[in-house]
Amino acid sequence: MAHNLNYNTRTGKYSFFSVQQKAWHNLGQIVEQYPTSAEAIKYAGLDFEVIKSPLYTRGTGVSIGDDGEIKEGGNILLSDNFATMRTDTNQVFGVVGKDYQIVQNADAFAFFDAIVGGSDGILYETAGALGNGERIFITAKLPDYIRVGNGDDVTEKYIFLTTSHDGTGSITAAFTPVRIVCQNTLNAALGNMSNVIRIRHTSGAKQRLENAHKVMGLANQLSTQLEDIFNHWTKVRITDTEVKKLIQLALCPNKETLDALKKGADDKLSTLFKNTVEDAIAYGMMADTQQMNTTKGTVFGAYNAVTGYYQNVRNYKDDESKLQSIVMGGTAQAKAQRAFELCSQFAKDGADMLTLN
Repeated sequence: MAHNLNYNTRTGKYSFFSVQQKAWHNLGQIVEQYPTSAEAIKYAGLDFEVIKSPLYTRGTGVSIGDDGEIKEGGNILLSDNFATMRTDTNQVFGVVGKDYQIVQNADAFAFFDAIVGGSDGILYETAGALGNGERIFITAKLPDYIRVGNGDDVTEKYIFLTTSHDGTGSITAAFTPVRIVCQNTLNAALGNMSNVIRIRHTSGAKQRLENAHKVMGLANQLSTQLEDIFNHWTKVRITDTEVKKLIQLALCPNKETLDALKKGADDKLSTLFKNTVEDAIAYGMMADTQQMNTTKGTVFGAYNAVTGYYQNVRNYKDDESKLQSIVMGGTAQAKAQRAFELCSQFAKDGADMLTLN
């Protein structure tokens, strides 16, 4: 399984750091204490600048110079195209247009610090670079928690950011709660507010990133609502049959599958879908973290059955694919969002909302 972490030949180190826990194939730097942003950017090997360099192409035929000398070929400037490259290793990332705006790695760390009003309040957990350094990611923990039940079930609050320097993708930042007891990444909706921000690398990108910290700060404040919602769900009972229906609806991939569920036509359901549902149900019923007072037989447990399946059961081809699915708008995030909506409806309207007719 490839790790795809950047190896810096100049420093002889992998571009990754983690606080206390080893990850990414045990590569990179493991530190014991939470670093400042200035320390984190160095530990992660992200202390390099990216520039846009002019591009030239070789001409054909011959030309006559000002001195009358005949010259073959010659360099032609491509005025609307540039190569992005890192200045420490001269590694070229990609080709971009004249309107492409670079957001430096240091700008990404400044975004995190601004959420809590300074570098002392943010807790940098992991950061690193993939490929040749063209894609970077940072995860930081906010200094407070979401507590469910009597405090035994604790959810930490994270901000995740990733960006690329090769002209592909956008700057993406997400508010992400993580259950400590099972390291379960959750992506729950906060009312009608999006918990993901995407910014294109066009003019004003850096300014929009600076403004985005205000939105993320608001998401952090609104997480108290999430705490109230989760605590309410721990008091709403749900039967095993109802859990199965809720999981089927949350994981339903298309209209054809939904129609088959409505008709009770199990023979029309794909083997992949049925196996996925069974695995999620098995996790929901048997995992240790599903035997707690807050999760066993509750709507909160039903929600965690879906999110826990994607975090702890489903197989991914590599760590990057898992990250994409869970955090960066992939399948797991979409299903978690759907599960959140269904659980909210069940807590409000009861089993009637699970009727497939």
